[in-house]
Amino acid sequence: MKLIPKKKKKETQYIAVSTRGKKYRIVNPFSEELKINGRKEEIKIFEDKDGFTYLEYKNKKYLAEITEKNQNKFTVLLNGVSYSFTIESPISYRRRKFLEKYKQVSKTETINAPMPGKIIELLVEVNTPVKEGDAILILEAMKMQNEISTHVSGKVTKINVRPGDNVTKDQVILEIER
Repeated sequence: MKLIPKKKKKETQYIAVSTRGKKYRIVNPFSEELKINGRKEEIKIFEDKDGFTYLEYKNKKYLAEITEKNQNKFTVLLNGVSYSFTIESPISYRRRKFLEKYKQVSKTETINAPMPGKIIELLVEVNTPVKEGDAILILEAMKMQNEISTHVSGKVTKINVRPGDNVTKDQVILEIER
């Protein structure tokens, strides 16, 4: 009798990249065993009787909705907070990083509305210095007040909205010079 070794399942790898550039390696995202940055994670995705989708992670339940999908770019709403990221293969990620080296760098960055809503309060003024992650305004969407932060450091050069204004998704809110 000859024993034939079991073939090890090939690991499927993807890279999720946040808008801030934080990278997460995801292995086997469509299998029972999910690994993020080398750690096995228990994430359950399920739908309730009313048709709402939830994620369960570390015994916490999060209402989840994909609000935008454009090729490999996604925006997901988890408990009313918007997260944008791309999903890439290791090859496409390396290609993107290579192309970024040769891209002309603009000194002005725009901050866009992550979702439609109403501007409640501006937390910055023109010429205000900001750091990556600083809160810049409060945006009300779906009766929830969301603190919107910047993804770059620099100085606010232009503000395109005022409290009380309604904005659409991806509308330019303000500009920051790096």
